[in-house]
Amino acid sequence: MQNKFAWIMTPDLPWDDRKEMITTALESGISYVLDLEYSDKIRKLGNVNIVSNDDEADIYLVGINGEGDGSVDLSENLSDSKDLALSKKAKGEGKIVCAYIKITDKLHEQLAVKIGPIVDYIILVSTDWTVIPLENIIADLQKVDVNIIAAVSDEEGAKLALETLEHGTDGVIFEANDFAQIKSIAKEVDDASKEKYELKVATVTNVKPLGSGDRVCVDTTDMMQPGEGMLIGSYSKSMFLVHSESLESEYVASRPFRVNAGPVQAYVMVPGNKTRYLSELVAGDEVLIVNTEGETRTAYVGRSKIERRPLILIEAEYEGKIIRTLLQNAETIRIVDENNEPLSVADVKPGDKVKVYIEKSARHFGIAIDETIIEQ
Repeated sequence: MQNKFAWIMTPDLPWDDRKEMITTALESGISYVLDLEYSDKIRKLGNVNIVSNDDEADIYLVGINGEGDGSVDLSENLSDSKDLALSKKAKGEGKIVCAYIKITDKLHEQLAVKIGPIVDYIILVSTDWTVIPLENIIADLQKVDVNIIAAVSDEEGAKLALETLEHGTDGVIFEANDFAQIKSIAKEVDDASKEKYELKVATVTNVKPLGSGDRVCVDTTDMMQPGEGMLIGSYSKSMFLVHSESLESEYVASRPFRVNAGPVQAYVMVPGNKTRYLSELVAGDEVLIVNTEGETRTAYVGRSKIERRPLILIEAEYEGKIIRTLLQNAETIRIVDENNEPLSVADVKPGDKVKVYIEKSARHFGIAIDETIIEQ
């Protein structure tokens, strides 16, 4: 599942009121703002992406005050479309382009399908998606490299758009006119972006202390709860759920922001069903926090700490397949057992049942592919 996103349109209000809505959106994780008047003032509020018909906009907007919103008549011969021509011109100038189209009839629906392959984003507006189904346009553009954005007014509309045809739209846009509305839609988008992994129960077959190696601690900008950790393993298609250091210990204080992850060559699952080597992670990178039910959320790396530490090899078997991981050999390092309880590597032994993730596809440069790759 890809990450969904939200944009806001600023309401037709005085600047001070508009500013409060934009600030709330930024605090809710929404950093794309469609505004045709106050670009300079908005940029002073933070790291904001401006969507506008101004040449200096981060994303150049076509369609408002044009054929897209009905201000200019749309010819039945779509090849004569002014919005289409303007989109091509802007793309030729190297701009990131967004088309705005109000779907009022079949002709505007056809314009959306024709302009989709040209632009980077397309905003679809309708007063009633049950009359002109969103499914039609999503289906026509599903193989086109364009981000489809549905205009919505509330959380329910956002949920419908993001789930349409299973894949749903890539994002939603709404006029920000209420603080609660901004936060509820932002949460709906965040929930729709969460990936879920089906965790299996494997049987530990071997535990072997090793010598020292370079291991990685991943410190995130999120506080993890007991039961949360990261999917980590020596093989990119089979990983153990490694528990966070969110538990108290008689030896050290809890570090709920940390996963003591494994050696530098190990893989970690990141958003987009991709993997990274632990050694690659640096501050600002995204990682997946995973709980015992396979539910996920995205967190950012605050720092990655590599130190020389004694290691331990853990092997487990699932349906005839042997999977392995290496971890630091210390009492505070834990995986997760079949009862969703943390299991210290100091206590793990052959016969123990532990939570793992097994993927059918192989991986190439961290991306799942249908190819035979043997990892051992």
